[in-house]
Amino acid sequence: MDALINIGFGNMVSRSKIVAVISPDSAPSKRLVQRSREEGRTVDATLGRKTKSLIITSDGYLVLSALLPETIAGRFNETISSVSEKVKGKGEKEKR
Repeated sequence: MDALINIGFGNMVSRSKIVAVISPDSAPSKRLVQRSREEGRTVDATLGRKTKSLIITSDGYLVLSALLPETIAGRFNETISSVSEKVKGKGEKEKR
């Protein structure tokens, strides 16, 4: 099973599906949100709060989050570290 990233308020996204995490403040980002809403490919995980980051997924969905991109990136990196530690620990057990 793939690791899940907490994107705020109990919402999770599969780590392997994340292509990019960007700020929603630029004009191109706002157009991306609008187009995604029109196509029905938006997942709003903000629970009514201000959107602080946009998560672009490999299957074309746009996930809106109330967490900062830096926060999500930190959680993404934490899961990579924990997965590599598990793999490293598993390899050391096999050597014994």
